[in-house]
Amino acid sequence: MYWAIASGIEGNLAAYEAVLADIRQSHQRVEQLYLLGDLIGPQPDSAKVLDRIQTPQTGEPPIAACLGWWEEQLLILHGLGRSGEPTLLIERYGKPMVKILWDAVPRSQLEWIRHLEFGFVELDCLFIHGSSIAVEEALTPDTPVITLLDRLHRLEVNQLFCGRSGQAFEYHLTQGSLQDTVTTLDQPTVEHKVKLQPKRIVGVGNVGHHLGQATYLLLNPNSNELRFRTVNYKAKEGGV
Repeated sequence: MYWAIASGIEGNLAAYEAVLADIRQSHQRVEQLYLLGDLIGPQPDSAKVLDRIQTPQTGEPPIAACLGWWEEQLLILHGLGRSGEPTLLIERYGKPMVKILWDAVPRSQLEWIRHLEFGFVELDCLFIHGSSIAVEEALTPDTPVITLLDRLHRLEVNQLFCGRSGQAFEYHLTQGSLQDTVTTLDQPTVEHKVKLQPKRIVGVGNVGHHLGQATYLLLNPNSNELRFRTVNYKAKEGGV
């Protein structure tokens, strides 16, 4: 039994269909599909991707989807996000992107997007787009170890699966310990030392950003075995 985990469809319907076809043909029993955000993007097929996600076909695994960076930016444009101005969107892509993203997704889909979860905790795993503190934070093998530990510790999990960086990687923290010290004016110094269990941060790749090639992974939740999958497909040109 496996879980399929993917991120970054970015409105690329052909790439998403290629991943679904690969899951069907993988000869593995996939009981759950986790989509870790960036379902939409500045692409004309974004609305079709959302419709496809919400209406899986017979035999396809149930889907659990969480909020991504593009979804968060869209909510901000409509006054439904954490901030009132699309500052990050404009800084990264320029003002023309505001209209492109606005036009990519109809208002009728906003309520569904608004109710996407920030992330999911299953067994000792966290499935999330960015990190446990922010949608826009990209975790990579170059992220400082203390930062990775903090993001895991916040939700008390041993495995974190993320998609913000777009990279496919497996990073292990095999051993170590944390020590904290508390000093007050009227009490002796108190030290706490905690031995860490083995932990893992996994980048799940990206489905739709690289035209013609989609990456995702399969996870066996019983053995923690990972299988990274790369799917080649016929890309549809267009978009931004």
